[in-house]
This record gives sequence, C-alpha cells and structure tokens, in this order.
Amino acid sequence: MAKIAPMRKLLLLIPVIILLSTRQAQAYIGPGAGIVVAGSFLVIFTTILSALVGFFIWPIRYFLRIIRGRNTYAKSRVKRVVILGLDGMDHALTEKYLAQGKLPNFTRLRDKGCFKKLATTIPSMSPVAWSSFQTGVNPGKHNIFDFLAPNRQTYKPQLSSVEMGPVQRKLGWGKFSLTLRKVDIRLLRKSQPFWKLLGERGIFSHIIRVPITYPPEKFKGVMLSGMCVPDLRGSQGTFSIYSTKIDNKEEYTSGEIFHLKQNGKGFRGDLLGPLHSRGKEGVTLKCPFEISAGKKQDAVLKVNGARYRLRQGVASEWVKVKFKAGSRVKISGICKFLLRSMEPNLEMYVTPIHIDPEKPVMPISHPTIYSIYLAKRQGVFGTLGLAEDSWALNEKFLRDEDFLEQCIQLDREREAMFFDSLEKAKRGLCVCVFDGMDRIQHTFWREIDKEHPLYQETKNGDRKNAIEMQYKRMDDLVGRVLSKCDDKNTLLMVISDHGFSSFRYGVDLNRWLEDNGYLAVKDGTRDNAKHLEAIDWSQTRAYAVGLSGIYLNLKGREAQGIVHDGPEADQLREEIITKLLELTDTVRDTKAVKQVYNARKTFKGPYTSQAPDLLVGFHKGYRASWETAIGKVTEQVFHDNTKAWSGDHCIDASLVPGILFCNRRIQTEQPYLMDIGPTVLTMFGLSVPKYMDGKSLEVAQSNGDNPVPSKKPATIKPNNDNNKR
Repeated sequence: MAKIAPMRKLLLLIPVIILLSTRQAQAYIGPGAGIVVAGSFLVIFTTILSALVGFFIWPIRYFLRIIRGRNTYAKSRVKRVVILGLDGMDHALTEKYLAQGKLPNFTRLRDKGCFKKLATTIPSMSPVAWSSFQTGVNPGKHNIFDFLAPNRQTYKPQLSSVEMGPVQRKLGWGKFSLTLRKVDIRLLRKSQPFWKLLGERGIFSHIIRVPITYPPEKFKGVMLSGMCVPDLRGSQGTFSIYSTKIDNKEEYTSGEIFHLKQNGKGFRGDLLGPLHSRGKEGVTLKCPFEISAGKKQDAVLKVNGARYRLRQGVASEWVKVKFKAGSRVKISGICKFLLRSMEPNLEMYVTPIHIDPEKPVMPISHPTIYSIYLAKRQGVFGTLGLAEDSWALNEKFLRDEDFLEQCIQLDREREAMFFDSLEKAKRGLCVCVFDGMDRIQHTFWREIDKEHPLYQETKNGDRKNAIEMQYKRMDDLVGRVLSKCDDKNTLLMVISDHGFSSFRYGVDLNRWLEDNGYLAVKDGTRDNAKHLEAIDWSQTRAYAVGLSGIYLNLKGREAQGIVHDGPEADQLREEIITKLLELTDTVRDTKAVKQVYNARKTFKGPYTSQAPDLLVGFHKGYRASWETAIGKVTEQVFHDNTKAWSGDHCIDASLVPGILFCNRRIQTEQPYLMDIGPTVLTMFGLSVPKYMDGKSLEVAQSNGDNPVPSKKPATIKPNNDNNKR
C-alpha cells in the first residue's frame, strides 16, 4: 500500500473502520450454519475502542520499529524475494515449449539463472503441496492430506482445510445477560508459514492468493486468501442456470437450475444467497431480478434497482447484488451473468456469488481493509477460492471459449494485484499464485492427448491450443515481472506445486475394495447412495474418500470401526498394498497403480494419524474416479472419463514434478517444494528452524557467482519418499 505517515494513516483508517462496522454484518456463511448478525452497537464500540488504543500507542510501536528495523536486513543477501507461483505448470511441457522457442522470457530467465524440476509432495495435490510450500514441512506436520477428508463419526466427506461452526457466549448475569452468537472459522492447516517467521524479524510480506490461507492469519504483511474461500452460500462454488423451460429436476454436481417465471413482457427470478439464522432452520436470503428481451440478441437485466444490458454469448462484468438480512443489514456479493440463448427459450448462466471484496461479509484478507484497498484501486474482483467454474464446463453449461475467457479474466485480476505489490514492496517478500494454468490444463488436456476418450481429430490440425496459449501468456507475464526485478537486489523464483498428466480413466477404489472383500454394500442402496451411505460398516474393513486415500475402519477411531489397531491393522495395510499394486486394466492390459504409500512410513509428525492409512499413486492416465471422491460405490472398477476435466495430477508424485526457475544459479541437484521457504529465510539472513523438513537451496550470491552452500541444512535426511527428508 502507499506509504503514509503512521499518525495520518491511523486517522484515515478510523472513519473507514467505523463506516464498515455500521454498514456490514459480522457474519458467518457455511453449509447449514447460516449468517449470525451481531449487535451493531457492540461492533461499533469494540471497533472504536481498538482504533483509539492503537492511536495512543502508535508512537511507542513506531519507535520500536525504527530501532528494530536497523538490524532487520543486516545479514540479508537480498533486499527482496519475489515468488511467482504458476499452479500446475508441468516440467515436461515446459521443456518442450522451451526447445521449440515458444517461451523466450522463460528462456532468458533460465539462461541467467537456472531451470530445474521441483519435486512435489505425496500426494501431488494443490492443498497438500502449497501447504508444504508455505510451512516447509511434510504433511505429517501440517495436517493437509487431500481436498477432502472423512468425518470419523459420520464417514461423510468434508473439506480438509477449514472447519466452521457457530459459537454462543453469554455476557452479564440473570435478566441482564446478553447472548452473543458468532462463528468459529478455523484453518486446519498446522505449523506456520515462513512469512510469519519473516514478520517476527520485521520483514514485511505481500501474500496474494496462495492456496490454503483461509481464513487469513495475522502476520506482518498483507494477504488475500486463495483456495478454500467459500462463495456467499458457504459452498466451494455453486453456479446457477435460469431458464424459461419447465424446471429441470436433474441433479448436478455443483450447480442448480431454476425456472424463470413470466412477469409481464419479461421474466423474474431469485438469486439465492446465504442462510440467515431466523428460527431453528434458518431462511435462505434471496435477491430478486427481472430479465426482458432487448434488441436483437440482447437482454436487459434489472437487479437491485440497476439495469444491465446482456449480450448473448458474452459474460457481463462483475455485478453487485445485495441480500436483505434485516431492516438495516444487507449482505453484498458479486457475480457475472452470461446470456446463453434467447430463443426458443431464454437461458442464463450465473457464476457462484462471490464475497464482495469491497464489503466482505467474512474475512478474506489480512488486514480486512486490504481487500477493500484492492477493490478501490482496481475494481471488484473474484474472491472464490476455486473461481474458475470448471463444473459448469463439465456439465456443458459453459462453452470452451466461455471458460477460457473466464480463466483469462481472473488471471488479469491477479496481475493487477501482483504488480501493485511489486511496486509497493521494494523490500521484503512478495508471493502471488496464478490458477489459470492449472484450470486450463485440467479442462483442455483432451486437446493434446490422442488416447483420451474425448480427443477428436480436427480438419487440418486446427486445434484451439488452449494449453500452449496459456504457457505463452505466462511467458509474457514473466517478461513483465523480470522488468520489475533487478538481479542485484531481488531474488526471483517462478515455481509450480506439481506438474500434469492425462486423466483418461477413473478407478473406483471402493468397488475394488468390495471385490477384494474389504468393503460391503447394503442391499439395494448402491445406485443412488453417495457420501458412503451405501456401506455396511459392520462388514467393512477399509474404505476410500477423496482423490488418493484409503482408510481402515479402525476400532476407536471410526464410529463403527471393526479393525483393531496394531498387528491386525499393520497386516491389513500391507495386504492391500500388495494386491493393489497388481491392479490391471484388462481392457487396455495396463497396470493402473505405480505405488501405494503407507502413511505411517511415509509421513513424519504429530498429525500422521490423521492421514489416510494408504495413499494410491496411479500411473499416467488413471486417477481415483469421480465416484470415489464423493463416496459412491459403482458397478465396476474402471470408468472412461468423459468430462471436460481431462487432465490431472493426482497420480504418483514422481510422474508430475513441478518447475523451478530462478534468476540466480542453484547448485542443489534435486530441489523440493518444501525447500523454498527455508531458502527464503536464508536469503534474508535467518536461520532455518529445526522442525522444518525442507532445506535451504544452494543459491549463487549473484549472477555469475558460484552458489553459496546453505549454512543450516535440513535436519531430516532424504530417503526414497518425497515427504521424508
């Protein structure tokens, strides 16, 4: 943010904070929990009190910062470290495009410094990998092992990184007691990010959209949270389709269809918002809108008293929508509208409703005012953790070109934030993660893999080349970043959390467990049951949830466990590993599994017991089926993947390394993702904590120099597992 004298800065913030307190509800949005609105007087009082305390003690804090700041960079080898994260950038594809001369700026960065494979985590998933990146530890110490984890009491899949629930507290006594209802939002990732350690030494950080940073933690710096930020309904992204057709009762994975009702010459509908806690069950807040035909292929949308012209096939800009939660309380969100057709039926797609960054109803940044600052500077922007709506593409409600444009626009929003931070951060750390590379490879791998079930030959080889074009866009981004980074004072690293491969066939792990006698299904429940509801737990010794994990039904850990921990469980793990390694796709005469990892041998740390008992590392082309992820048991083990989501990285970690570019030479032969944090600490002259599994890479003092050996190597030596070092 722009430099402002401390006293003036505080004086400017006080009215802003008070204004926000009076206009926004203190709220929680989550599945089944609704919104809890605190008393506005209490909010205003505590906010003003905090601001006044800060005002009167700022001279002492400012004086201490001056004294401390003199020594902050005394031992630092650089003034600034910039980390550009390109989620999912694949090493093999990068090598190919480099060799073809298609990435001139990456080539320039490689030639002045280095380009290496960056080993990912086991399993090779974004939440796991980025958690290891930020903490420098293996999953056994940070507690994230998948996107989903089973609730050990209900067996239902739940988000692995965030836990949210209502909390009540009473103030006063007797008749004068006041019940306050608030929400406990907890980040389940353990350990601490390396930028917090930097902050303790006075080094400021800009952290933008790094996955698994929600809710944002306090540290010396600014942060905009990434993956796992929910939409306004508390989900990870629920899109809507509005149509004049008769209501469609079909179920969709991440979307809903609503019938538009006739309203004079036009139609009306309701946008669905958060659940408000009125009564025992709560009430879903609604925002009514009207839509009517305009000129030719246009339509006019009216919402919250404003009018917007929609062009068929072109997504609107972000539109602010408000949900009335009380006489003086409105919840603000943003969404985009896409008119799909006018005739014979009017049909419109609406993105998930994002939290409004200018009026956030729940914390999405640290400090809260950071998202407001960004929105004031560049306009409102997408805040949903998984903002690219790949499920709308899977369900064919978005065309390929619609989805591509959505990815490009979201990346452009990220660029504006990133370059703002580069301008502001002349010293310290700047980290920004871009998601477009990951999402476009997930959904367009079918264009480059001739063996994929969705691959289609085209006339004269005329293909969209969506993936190649994204690599070129990121090359252009790197060129502009290089122009902002001087080699003498700035260490620049471009990294990815994992690589990519084709996802041709899904493997129903629960069906395989059933066929091999480890799982039993209740009679007559297989077809419609999901979330493991079809399973007979009294006869089940193992089950699968998520994208790689198999869990034992342990007695004392699971609610209906039947397997005794100790020798029985140990033997069962080894037995399943041996059999699963022999799993063969008989149609294609191909082994589906490359490696199976025993979590108790692979991970090290206090949270190892929370991990899946076994993690499956698939061969290229295979992945856990869509049904496995949500706990549904099908009739067969192997399924053709016919969704647009045709590429993936949830295979054996050795097959999908990420990338590491640096503007200085790095001597280390095999860098790991969890080495990045320790390297940054070393570059700023800080020692690497003993608990970290990563080690500082051997980075040259400057271009042309020999790399400097790390003074404090990691305390855990490497072995054949990526996560144990």
